[in-house]
Amino acid sequence: MRSFLYISTLLGTAVAAGCPYMSGELGARGEDLGKRQVAASIEETTISTQEFLAPFELNDTDVYMTTDSGTPIDEAVSLKAGLRGPTLLEDFIFRQKLQRFDHERIPERPVHARGAGAYGVFTSYGNFSNITAASFLSEAGKQTPMFTRMSTVIGERGSTDSARDVHGLATRFYTDEGNFDIVGINVPVFFINDAILFPDLIHALKPQPNNQIPQAATAHDTAYDFFSQETSALNLVMMVMAGYGIPRSYRHMDGWGVHTYRLVTNEGATKLVKWNWKSLQGKASFLWEEAQAVGGKNSDFHRQDMWNAIEAGVYPEWELGVQIFDEDQQLAFGFDVLDDTKFIPEEIVPITPLGRMTLNANPQNYFAETEQIGFQPGHIVRGIDFSDDPVLQGRLYSYLDAQLNRYGGPNFEQAPVNRPRVPIHNNNRDGKAQAYIPTNIAAYSPNTLNFGSPMEANQTTGKGFFTAPRYVSGELTRELSPTFADHWTQPRLVWNSLSPAEQQIAVNAIRFETSHVVSATVRQNFINQLNLIDNGLAVRVAQVLVDVKVPPPDTTYYHNNKTSYISIFNNSLPTIQGLNFGILASIYSNQSMSQAATLSRQFANLGLFVSVVAETFVPGVNLTYSTADAIDFDGLLVTPGSESIFINGTSPLYPLGRPLQIVQNAYDFGKPVGALGSASTVFQTANIFESPGVYFSNSTATLLTDFEAGLKTFKFLGRFPLDPGY
Repeated sequence: MRSFLYISTLLGTAVAAGCPYMSGELGARGEDLGKRQVAASIEETTISTQEFLAPFELNDTDVYMTTDSGTPIDEAVSLKAGLRGPTLLEDFIFRQKLQRFDHERIPERPVHARGAGAYGVFTSYGNFSNITAASFLSEAGKQTPMFTRMSTVIGERGSTDSARDVHGLATRFYTDEGNFDIVGINVPVFFINDAILFPDLIHALKPQPNNQIPQAATAHDTAYDFFSQETSALNLVMMVMAGYGIPRSYRHMDGWGVHTYRLVTNEGATKLVKWNWKSLQGKASFLWEEAQAVGGKNSDFHRQDMWNAIEAGVYPEWELGVQIFDEDQQLAFGFDVLDDTKFIPEEIVPITPLGRMTLNANPQNYFAETEQIGFQPGHIVRGIDFSDDPVLQGRLYSYLDAQLNRYGGPNFEQAPVNRPRVPIHNNNRDGKAQAYIPTNIAAYSPNTLNFGSPMEANQTTGKGFFTAPRYVSGELTRELSPTFADHWTQPRLVWNSLSPAEQQIAVNAIRFETSHVVSATVRQNFINQLNLIDNGLAVRVAQVLVDVKVPPPDTTYYHNNKTSYISIFNNSLPTIQGLNFGILASIYSNQSMSQAATLSRQFANLGLFVSVVAETFVPGVNLTYSTADAIDFDGLLVTPGSESIFINGTSPLYPLGRPLQIVQNAYDFGKPVGALGSASTVFQTANIFESPGVYFSNSTATLLTDFEAGLKTFKFLGRFPLDPGY
């Protein structure tokens, strides 16, 4: 049968073998490190980052304006010949100010242009020297400073955070042996399995070149023309449509290194691994109508959410883990692990936890830090090595080349955010914007004038990076391995692993996207590909399209296997800390405002960011109805005494019907909502009745318990209809 019928059989094999790598039991999570000791150590590492950056910070408090060369100047008015005369070319102050402004922008990233970043600390759970020589994983409790950048992929810098897109999660470890980057995304697979197709992929997904439409979206002809022809993309497309494309926040998404890497011991022994960042906030996603509202009303939603959480001391955390398997298992899972469009289900190879990342400091300057950081897979350290994954091989070249283009030269590594936290020694010289002053006149190797220094470091000398030995041979060829050829079995696995409500979400998403495709040929081609995944999926999508014909079921790749780790909405959040909660009140009711104040304190004690919404900014009110919207909250509660503003809904202080609209939209977005006491009449006005996720009670204690559970459920998908028969 087909390759993905391996799940039940291989799961039994892995368990029976008792492999410590596949059990996920290698190393402890470090529960015994002591929370206070760990917190103190994180603080110490954070202080070291601040001290490292301090010499590069400019303090403009109580000082006079100067040129870049230090001359005090007055640059408020240009130099002219007479009060009404022409500006003079002699005015070097004017010229410098405008020239510096003209050159402030560097080329934006061709992909991942829009994002947010933060500093943090990685804490190793244990000594993993039995699988890697990497120093940052060499002892329990070892702290390593980090910088992380999260982003959309396709949109430009001015696009919106909530666009449906793959999301980047790139992490840098400033280790004591140099910088190490995991440049990943929020799904375990990529679009293509040969890097030579990357320009084709991005050209197809970017706005169409004739009209530069649409921005940050794949709902157009060229994207779906590519998806229907380069079918390796189908696995990722299915995940994006199932909710991964519209995460609730950067804090609520996982990250994957996607490619297969090697861990290498000091002795040269190797294991193959796939990197994973598991959000300790849990995975959560918007619904599509909600995401569109977010994009229209707060295009910076994700960036603001991350910033606010860190500023409030609610530090987001991720657990770093790896799926570990042996070199001889590269074809053991029903596909080729060098194919980055495939993932290994966690039932087959569980994730072994290695440590925890805590993001606890925002950048001080977006451009200098978040924009200038230059990630690349080639930032590697001893104990970690590459595989022959053809997309990884291409990224090793392309990412460095992209940084050279953005910075106009090779010295981008000298920006403070890019500098390693260890000394550098090499024979690289000169170039645009050189910041160092090399003193070694013998900038070549070998040399005697500098006594042979810098010396070559390798496996046995100088604790250098070394490449793990591996045998490679074969005839030169321009063709993909046949082990990469199956593009439909895994998308079928993704489809099978979704609940009926999540399948409806995916169907609706694909309907939306393909309804924007103008070409009948492209629509038909994509329906043909969906039919290879599931005939019912193709039929349901085709219902909203014209002039397409669904082929008969093609069962070549059909199977009934599932994995428990794909679903987003089927899993409760492990914590509600840092979610947003709204309490709707009215300043014209003392009862309402009194209840709002009490409820605000009680819900804040659950770790929520609580906003009291009313007509004006009287004490105790955080938001007004003129600015508030359902998108601002993950759940909301209406206070008694405020009923009239929902029933009447007319006031010059807010848009027509806004209070009731907030309640209605929150319900329509699947959020938990409720009312205390008599405020339940508000929901009757909106034809919303008590049901899962809708809570009415006269007891604040009951409502606290209900909402704590409801916010962990996060979305109540039972409110939404399913296609008949599905």
